[in-house]
Amino acid sequence: MAELNTTPQKSGNKVRTKKQALRVDLTAMVDLAFLLITFFMLTTTLSKPMAMDVTMPVGNEPGAQAASRTMTICLGKNNQAIYYLGEADKPIIKATITGYGKAGLRHAIMNTREYVQKTTGKAMLVIIKPAESSIYENLVNALDEMKITDVQQYAIADIAAKDISLLKDKQAY
Repeated sequence: MAELNTTPQKSGNKVRTKKQALRVDLTAMVDLAFLLITFFMLTTTLSKPMAMDVTMPVGNEPGAQAASRTMTICLGKNNQAIYYLGEADKPIIKATITGYGKAGLRHAIMNTREYVQKTTGKAMLVIIKPAESSIYENLVNALDEMKITDVQQYAIADIAAKDISLLKDKQAY
């Protein structure tokens, strides 16, 4: 591994050791380094991207949907959302403010879906409308609730003036 070579130097009668050459063999250290690099490369798992599948419509113009089975969720400030069934000016289920999570938006989606199934016999459609005062996390939470409650048809749309007035009335804008 490490060697210490000495070369004797003669000056007259005396033998002196002047220079000592030190040579360190690093072959074993390099081998160990490559073994460690190989080990960590093989045992490390790369993070997998987490993405949600979103299906976009084929045509340019959206088709007309029945208001009796369309739930609208307007995302507001302070982690609050307003939902209603039908149209904003004449709702079937009046605009109600709620939070996110199991007792909030999830509960509202499940109850509204049950009501739509009873009255129309068809699946519910959901329109998510984020306001300017909402944050990106609210939109992600709403999309997560669509996945958790297994809502098959939902869309993200621009918020209308009527929806903004509903949010202002409930102090959620």
